[in-house]
Amino acid sequence: SAALINGVLLILMLAAPRIGYRLFKDRSFAWVLRREERRVPVLLVGAGDRAEMFLREMARSPVASYRVVGIVDDKPGRIGRAIRGVRVLGSIAEVEAVVERLGAHGRRPQRLIIASEKADGPRIRELLAVADRLGMTLARLPDLAALAREGMAPGTAAGRRIELRPIDVEDLLGRPQKVLDRAAMRALISGRRVLVTGAGGTIGAELVRQIAALGPARLVLLDNGEHHLYLIDRALGESHPDLARRAVLADVREPARIAQVFLGERPELVFHAAAFKHVPLSEANAEEAVLTNVLGTRHVAEACRNHGAAVMVLISTDKAVNPASVMGASKRVAEMICQALDGTGASGPRYVTVRFGNVLGSTGSVVPLFEHQLAQGGPLTVTHHDMTRYFMTTKEAVELVLQASSLSLAEATGKVFVLDMGEPVRIDDLARQMIRLAGLRPERDVPIVYTGLRPGEKLSEELLHAAERLAPTPQASILLAAPRTIDYALLCREIDRLAAAAAAGRRAETLALLARLVPEYRAEMPAARRAASD
Repeated sequence: SAALINGVLLILMLAAPRIGYRLFKDRSFAWVLRREERRVPVLLVGAGDRAEMFLREMARSPVASYRVVGIVDDKPGRIGRAIRGVRVLGSIAEVEAVVERLGAHGRRPQRLIIASEKADGPRIRELLAVADRLGMTLARLPDLAALAREGMAPGTAAGRRIELRPIDVEDLLGRPQKVLDRAAMRALISGRRVLVTGAGGTIGAELVRQIAALGPARLVLLDNGEHHLYLIDRALGESHPDLARRAVLADVREPARIAQVFLGERPELVFHAAAFKHVPLSEANAEEAVLTNVLGTRHVAEACRNHGAAVMVLISTDKAVNPASVMGASKRVAEMICQALDGTGASGPRYVTVRFGNVLGSTGSVVPLFEHQLAQGGPLTVTHHDMTRYFMTTKEAVELVLQASSLSLAEATGKVFVLDMGEPVRIDDLARQMIRLAGLRPERDVPIVYTGLRPGEKLSEELLHAAERLAPTPQASILLAAPRTIDYALLCREIDRLAAAAAAGRRAETLALLARLVPEYRAEMPAARRAASD
């Protein structure tokens, strides 16, 4: 009997402290059950690892704000099962029915929380619409990898500070993560001298940040805006203090200054992001847009040829295809300059054009405008019910620019890389979704006003001209287009005339010459169109 009693006592003495500690950690006491009733009831979307982590931390935290009343998931095998006592009640398509059933038992959730890592843009937009119909709000859990990087692993003290992340516009866009050849991108940048024009702008600044992480020998930041150049230079000094760098105040419209910078720095790779990109402002100031977008590009391109650069990458836009604006037409001429120069000499630099659509959050983008208008209480202004645009995040756009640049060395000369922008987004839908994200109702809480197309705007943009033949590349997100080329000497003569008219402030002549250079350009002024054909 001693052996039996000893065995039982040992088990009890070893197990009891552990069971007590676990009960204490998980707060599994009756008073906790009473406190649970004061927490906000929520419905989780997705029954994976993040859902389990959230349930565990909500049970452990004495100050947790949420009480999970159910889960929905699209995997049939999970329906009916339970995670930490919370049952999977149905599929994601059955959210409304699940909420009604929970409401009938006095457990109606007040918020939907996305716990699935695979929720894409269409699914998030669908859930946002469902939440709007049910009078609920929508949020999502943070990424597990991000928590681990920040030292907030589940189960740690820091891990219990899990904060829900609001749904933002990038979530609504929901573009799938691209698989990139980062080794090729690093091989392009590592150990080389790199210069970025327009380094203070949205694209330029992100280029600088990503290039700095790829180990260049030296990085030169060039911009004519003092404040924005200072900000990105300071940020770079904080994130990469050991990187050799130089911030240069210069205007790409001044060829002598650009030549001086190239002579002193001898960049091997040049990313030309400096441009006027705001369509209505460029339309109202056509001469300035031409001098920066056309003349500035020629000065940088010729400096690359004259001072031994290996590659120049021109950041272009979908507005350069069948342009209806001065900005689009001037960027099309910039593309022509690089295409005409590419491959003109056996030992000359490679000229790469990368064309893509709108960047979320960039200067002049509709998203910051809507955010400002929402902060003011509305209304949101949309130019047309059927207006559509291609959108891409800044980070993704720059990643694909670097990927395309790494592909350029293996491709034939004179090509344009076109980034896969996915499906175009209706601006009217975007406005309504942003209103819902703010917890408001379109037309009832925040009105939407339709203002009509502004000068130079089109209802929809295109990524390719009909004469540009597409070809695939090793990177599925990047296509290759064969452009229409022109003799560089002939092009320069036309650009000289265009520059003279723009510098003299002769708007009608500037538009006419621009239309002559870009025949598909639908100029604002019919007189300019007629003059171009003379």
